[in-house]
Amino acid sequence: MRHFFHLLFHEIRMLWISPATYVAGVLFLVLMAFIYVFYIYIASSEIQATLVSEWFFQAFFWPVFFMVPLLTMRSLAEERRLGTLETLMTTPATAFQIVLSKFIAIYLFYIGMWGLTLIFPFIVEYYRPGLVEEGRLLDKASLLGGYLFVALSGTLYIALGMFTSSLTRSQLVAGMLCFSLLFILIVGGQLLMKQPADVQWLAWLGESVQYIQTFKHLEDFSRGVIDTRPLILYTSCAALFVGITTITVESKA
Repeated sequence: MRHFFHLLFHEIRMLWISPATYVAGVLFLVLMAFIYVFYIYIASSEIQATLVSEWFFQAFFWPVFFMVPLLTMRSLAEERRLGTLETLMTTPATAFQIVLSKFIAIYLFYIGMWGLTLIFPFIVEYYRPGLVEEGRLLDKASLLGGYLFVALSGTLYIALGMFTSSLTRSQLVAGMLCFSLLFILIVGGQLLMKQPADVQWLAWLGESVQYIQTFKHLEDFSRGVIDTRPLILYTSCAALFVGITTITVESKA
């Protein structure tokens, strides 16, 4: 475990000195602030049935599409390009410890960025009390469910990004692969469900697509409905991709 924690602290330090980290962080906060202000404007203009936080979390995929590739594309591709991955593999640390330390470091940063958005409703509530109907900005169930979904889905997205980074020496290729897979994973199910119901080849696939549909899970969580099935789905898939990434690193080192 000593080797693992040494690697973890090293990865956290490397994230803090990487320009890509700051680019991803600044873009994320600016975009999310813009989205939040936009929904506040709509909610303050007339009474809405939907909470601001529910709208806010429904836009979660926009930052995911650029933030996750930016954070993960460098993790293993750059190590392989520079030849440092082979050096790491000669140390007492195992491939699994190397992959897991990078995964946890990126995940902590990802959660930290989302955690900063929690100040948005408090800022609005403090400076413009009464702008939106009392209690609608800080609905505990919606905020707790929404952030829990973000934390849960983030495990899979980051594991997927690290997997694409393990396949190539090019950060650009890794980033593009990650973006493509995230788009299919997040938007693909939504697009399939919008196909005409009489499409035969979709009939047998409908239940499975419904089960893995990201926006359905998000809708439930942001309304405060916590289902254990998505918990198992996201964590098991994340563990699967971390395992495949470890095997890929071992085979190519």
